[in-house]
Parts: sequence; structure tokens; C-alpha cells
Amino acid sequence: MHDVRPAPAPTRTGTTTGDHRPAGRSAARLPADTGPWSPWPGEQVPADGGTVYLRHTPYAGAGDVPAGRGLYVHGLGGASTNWTDLAGLLAVRLEGYALDLPGFGRSEPPSDGGYSIARHVQAVEAVLADVAGRPGAGRGEPVHLVGNSLGGLVSLLVAVRRPDLVATLTLISPAMPVYRVPPAFDRAIALLLLPGVPSLAEKRIRLGAPEDRVRMTLEMCFGDPGRVPDERMAEAVAEMRLRDEQAWAGRALTRSMRGLMTSYLRVGRGNAWRAAQAVRAPALVVWGDQDKLVDPRLAPRLAGALPDARLQVQAGVGHVAMMEAPEDTARAVLAMLEEADR
Repeated sequence: MHDVRPAPAPTRTGTTTGDHRPAGRSAARLPADTGPWSPWPGEQVPADGGTVYLRHTPYAGAGDVPAGRGLYVHGLGGASTNWTDLAGLLAVRLEGYALDLPGFGRSEPPSDGGYSIARHVQAVEAVLADVAGRPGAGRGEPVHLVGNSLGGLVSLLVAVRRPDLVATLTLISPAMPVYRVPPAFDRAIALLLLPGVPSLAEKRIRLGAPEDRVRMTLEMCFGDPGRVPDERMAEAVAEMRLRDEQAWAGRALTRSMRGLMTSYLRVGRGNAWRAAQAVRAPALVVWGDQDKLVDPRLAPRLAGALPDARLQVQAGVGHVAMMEAPEDTARAVLAMLEEADR
């Protein structure tokens, strides 16, 4: 168990617009040793006919047992290590789990090579059921689901399909449908819907030294790349080299992007904006106002679409608030959990 320190005085981390309820800020004591932590250990677990890598963050709170379990779902091109710091902070309350989506991180590709949004949803559903059914305190109870970017969209759809498994839903810059490609995306990625282009993009992704590609990624994903600790930079480069050794890594990225773009064309019940209206769980929407990949102006719209939502817009933060501002994000999540308790 980590030592804990008193919570600092609340500070304003962003603004909300319209009539949306602003996220609270928990005064809970957080771990004194915030690291940066080393990536949490994991194991391969069954999921949707294959296996995925699932990391485990043990409970580190003051009570005898955790108040619940959390499952963290990364975004496009990310990995379970994107949640290292947030999972460590939330461990004062939750036993945490973070998966590598099929074809990402340490997870092998799906057996049939499918990377549609529906296939990612099925994989997350399987892992969610696995986490909920594990022995120990909280067995059989719904799980607190947290997703970023692509993982946010997938998590939203999972919450609609399996409300029995989702206690609360936190969406961090989720990849909600839009009808223009952000300028931060490379032209090769923007053309993925055209025949033959995915193979071109797969080759282009590997161009350049891993260090240079990591720096480009950080420039896109962080509001202030200077906030990235040296340890996290080294970990990201190591992960990039691991992906370069995986024959499927480029395909997983480009085909998942293609699946995401295809999902934007859905109408009716298949549309994510309509699905948001059917979410039953208490929800938290977190967005950085410097997000270059998903327009921050979508934040109040999504908070308004969800029946029971709180909104936190973080000033100066980009696309991955759980990495760039983990404490502010953790305090908003904890505030929602505390409200749910009441």
C-alpha cells in the first residue's frame, strides 16, 4: 500500500458551458508516491475467441477492501500503459484493470483479422465480464468503465449493450462521430476509406526513427508535450520498437482507424450520438481544451446527450487527460463515485 498525502486545496481545471453539470473535485487522499509508476504487471486473458493482455493495479486504499473495480480502455494507437498513472491514483478506491485492445500493445490480433468497432466492443465486453466475475471483494458487481478516444467510443457502446456490467462511465476525449478529419491526421490516414490505401498507410507508419515518431505522437496528443516525464518518453519509445517488431501492428492501427471512420456513417440506433442517450450509468465527460484530435466543442454536446452526466474541461490539456493531468482527472472520477455512493 502506498503512503497517502493530504489533498491540496481545490483548483479550477476548466470550464463548462450551457446548463451542463460541472464535474466535482474529490478531496480524497491520493497516494504520496506518484512515481511515475512503472507499468503495472499483466497477463493474457480470453476475449472474443482470442486473448488480450490485461494489466492489474492492486487496491491501495485505507480500507480493508476496494470500493469497486475499474476497467480502462485505451485509444487508437495506444496501449494499457496509457493508464499507469490514473490507475495508480484511483487505486485508493478501485482495484484496476487495463487491457490492450486486440492487435495493440501486447495483445495479438483477432483470429479473423477484424478491427471494426463492433469487434472491439465484443472484446471489451468479454474482458468486462471477466473482471466482474473474478474472485474477491466486488465479485459479480458492475465495473467502473473508463475509456479514451477510440476506447471511449467503444466504452460508450459497451455501456449501452451491457448496462448490467457498468457501474459508472468515464469518457476522456471519446472519438464521437464527426464528419471532417482533424488536420492533425496524416493524409495517408485520412484516405483510409479508399481501396488500396490502408496498405500504403501501414508502410508509412513505420517510417522514421522510433524517437521521432514518438515525439510526433506527443505533439498531437498533449496540450504541452513538455509535461511528459523522461521515464514516460523512454517507455513510449520502447513500446514503439515493440510495435515495429509485430507484423500486425500497422494493420491493427490502420484497420481500426478505418473501422472508426466507417462507424461515423451509421445512422439510427447504430449512431453513437443516439446511443449516448440510452446510457443508464452515471457518466463523466473529460476533455482537454487543447485537444487536436477530437474537437473540444463536442464535450458539452456529449454531456448533454448523456442522461446523467458531469463535464470537466481541462485548460491547457490535450487528447489524453489521464496522462497529461492524471490528478485532476482522478479527482473528477472519484467525485462521481462519491456522489454515486450518496
